Amino acid sequence: MAEIALESVTKRFGSVAAVSGMTLKIADGEFFVLLGPTGAGKTTTLRLIAGLERADEGTIAIAGRDVTRLAPAERDVTMVFQQYSLYPHLSVYDNLAFPLRSPARRLPEGEIKTRIDEIAAMLRITGKLDNRATQLSGGEMQRVAIGRALVRRPAIYLMDEPLSSLDAKLRATLRLELKRIQQDLGATILYVTHDQTEAMTMANRIGVIESGRLVQVGSPRAIYTDPRNVYVATRLGQPAINLIPAGLIPSGSMPAGARTVGARTENLAIAKVANGSAVGKVEWIEHLGDQNHLHVSIGENRIVTLADPQTDLVSGDAVSLTLVNPLYFDASGRRINGGGS
Repeated sequence: MAEIALESVTKRFGSVAAVSGMTLKIADGEFFVLLGPTGAGKTTTLRLIAGLERADEGTIAIAGRDVTRLAPAERDVTMVFQQYSLYPHLSVYDNLAFPLRSPARRLPEGEIKTRIDEIAAMLRITGKLDNRATQLSGGEMQRVAIGRALVRRPAIYLMDEPLSSLDAKLRATLRLELKRIQQDLGATILYVTHDQTEAMTMANRIGVIESGRLVQVGSPRAIYTDPRNVYVATRLGQPAINLIPAGLIPSGSMPAGARTVGARTENLAIAKVANGSAVGKVEWIEHLGDQNHLHVSIGENRIVTLADPQTDLVSGDAVSLTLVNPLYFDASGRRINGGGS
């Protein structure tokens, strides 16, 4: 069973706790995404699991074996980095073969070729095996970097924002391919990113991390619809959730203690008005082809939501707004359940 278990893991750099008391279990065959901004502790968590950093406190187990004090080579993990880290003087074939020719796990050349042919076909780079790494596009180089990890067949795959340096179209393509490959292999992957789209489209479960602490773990849908606090609510959603003072927009009854209202696109009903009952004014509309971003001012507050591409709203229009089942948060940012529309 290629599962990962962290128990009360802490890692400090001087007075800064990069990871603080993290307890997490990732199941065999799961695609788990650790989501958070730069500096949240995502990469440090990966490095602790890989053995590139040593935990100050707590334990780390892989496949039921305590690896907390083991060297990286003894942990049966492989890591894909943001940068490709290929050997430029070697062919694609030799880059893929490199980990299988190391003294620690040297395989017969016939078996190496079989594995490389299988992975190259999976990654659609069979026609590039004789090319040097310097002759590849960015997307092809990242495929090779991923392939070098896959060919090892480790217990655990660790991926540190491997798609972040690619252009948007290529990222979308490789997201789908990586998820397909993970399902075909039944692999256990821990993937870290700051990109909510990667988290939502690839993960079986998401762990939201803030300042080294795991704030919430759940399915992408659960994280989106039932965030534990304001921080988690702002991690997912495009456009981002609107956080507005309680009472600014009519919402029916509100739970006691509500200070902030979280309104996503689906929580806002907007209509054009021609009388004095207007709540807001359309400031501008971003036309994005298949959708429009509608920017509305309500006094000193601003909200952004989606509008139908065929909307007749224009800048300067007065609009009425109503909240429909929004999220409520208290003064400290914690979620409050309840209220009505």
